[in-house]
Amino acid sequence: MALRAVYRRRVKQDLSAAYDWYEGQRPGLGAEFRASVQATFKAIEIHPELFATVNLEIHRAIVSRFPFAVFYVAEPNRVVVLRVLHTARNPELWPRRS
Repeated sequence: MALRAVYRRRVKQDLSAAYDWYEGQRPGLGAEFRASVQATFKAIEIHPELFATVNLEIHRAIVSRFPFAVFYVAEPNRVVVLRVLHTARNPELWPRRS
């Protein structure tokens, strides 16, 4: 059974900035990025335990075709998506659950 996903406010900002950058590189590339991220969200909802744990209970799922990762926490009844960040970001900037 798939879990319901909820998204922190920063996720929208992360996605918007990346979408704009990719669209600036080539028209349509932003939409391809968004589709890859959506596929990653769906995989997380279906199999939240599948992806690596990187910081206590925070998981990281790599986005196909793009150098981005989705950071999330799997709770009993939902998945909380914390951030969508470029993989070259310093790991010290990765989200932590407080």
